[in-house]
Amino acid sequence: MYLAIREMRFAKGRYALIATIMVLVSFLVLFVTGLAQGLAYDNAASIKNMAATHFVLEQDSNHRFTRSQVNQDHLEQTRSVVGQENAEPLGVKMTTVSPAGDTKKIDVTLFMVNPEGWLAPTVTEGSPITDLKDGQVVVDQKLSESGVTIGTELVDQASGTKWTVGGFVENESFSHSPVVFLNEQEWLAIQEGSRTSQGTANSNAPVYNAIAVKDAGEKVDSLSSALPNTEVITKSDAVSAIPGYKEEQGSLLMMIAFLFVISAFVLAVFFYVITIQKTSQFGILKAIGTRNSYLAGSVSLQVLLLSIGSLVISVLLVQLFESILPASMPFQLSLSTLALTCVLFVVMSMAGSLFSVWKVTKIDALDAIGRTAA
Repeated sequence: MYLAIREMRFAKGRYALIATIMVLVSFLVLFVTGLAQGLAYDNAASIKNMAATHFVLEQDSNHRFTRSQVNQDHLEQTRSVVGQENAEPLGVKMTTVSPAGDTKKIDVTLFMVNPEGWLAPTVTEGSPITDLKDGQVVVDQKLSESGVTIGTELVDQASGTKWTVGGFVENESFSHSPVVFLNEQEWLAIQEGSRTSQGTANSNAPVYNAIAVKDAGEKVDSLSSALPNTEVITKSDAVSAIPGYKEEQGSLLMMIAFLFVISAFVLAVFFYVITIQKTSQFGILKAIGTRNSYLAGSVSLQVLLLSIGSLVISVLLVQLFESILPASMPFQLSLSTLALTCVLFVVMSMAGSLFSVWKVTKIDALDAIGRTAA
């Protein structure tokens, strides 16, 4: 430890340079990680916020809500297996709405939920949806950025249905679009309007996109057997099937992986060059009896100190940037993700130092001293 710190104090400029590079790389790793987590949450916040553990979808729907259709019979059969309180219908429809009297168009996702059930969101402002009020919806807070307020009338561009905003919820989005929650009566009105426009017969039987299930436990297999032509999927499967989710996360995770590799490579090259430059000094130290383990530990300690120091600065910079980022930019870096990323960065940095450690152990004292004398 004495040798490692002494050398870093002596060559301040050299180690300050590599520390600066490591700060920039580690900051980029943390920032992209936070961006990836933020985009993942923004893409599927409403599904992740649900208490559901499984979903019942139509067979061959590729785990996508918008491709699935289930009916009241499926709901009753599901409840008979998992319990009346453990299954709730869920409708999902992506559409475009406009505030009444305004030409502005806003892409949203409609979620039909039972106002008295456990899928109903917690309202942060205004009043929740109920079965007693027709034409009332609650919307995600992001719509307020488009001028939507409590009392604003929204017009569905597809069906012409009009709703009045009764309240706001937070962190409710699907496929990067804000969610509008409505009750079953409004959902049925949309379906009847769609059937009428298509020239088909009206029906009062609602069609859902999925059935949300919680506390299924060991009843999942029984549920699959009881519901032919359906598939029972987990919440994680449903999130992964959201359009663009896998592709978006795959690209960002590849970037993060490359940043880890680049940081390890930069550190490996830097310390390997320094080790070669100090071959004669290491040879002299070996000649006077210094053990390989001590010299290798000195190199490793320098890498560890630089890694930890750069991470501390990077974390502070990320927190600063997070505080000034606009609300429209999704950024989320949980404590567990932050800790995991920091540990991986240190591990990759230490792995990059193995080349230098190997070089130190291979230095021959007599050759190094001879080279100095020459």
